[in-house]
Amino acid sequence: MVFAPDAAPFKRPAFLDWYEAQTEWNEDHDYDDPAVATPALRAFHADLAAEFPPAPAGVDEPESGTDYTIGRTVLYISFLDWDRIDAAWEAVHRLAAKHELGFFDVSSDLAEVWLPDRKGGLRVVHSD
Repeated sequence: MVFAPDAAPFKRPAFLDWYEAQTEWNEDHDYDDPAVATPALRAFHADLAAEFPPAPAGVDEPESGTDYTIGRTVLYISFLDWDRIDAAWEAVHRLAAKHELGFFDVSSDLAEVWLPDRKGGLRVVHSD
């Protein structure tokens, strides 16, 4: 998941509570429209979708593509093509740094949270 850094708490316990609240998907909009997101998240989505296109619409259980769940300050990404998962992680990390977004590596054993380092990269700020 990538997120607007100024929208999320910095400390881990508060961050995890915030993450849980975000993933209840209670915002009053559809979660497939990039227009609802911050400008940085929209730009990130455009760049990532060019490399990892969205899964086909109308397919209950697609076997390839990428599922994007778009909130105002978060973008949850599910990669369905496990053969490209390393390339997907690299792209998310690279593009989060480019757009100065936070990155929560939800699938990692350590569940690292990365924030922009203001030098063009990301740094781990906390993990399990």
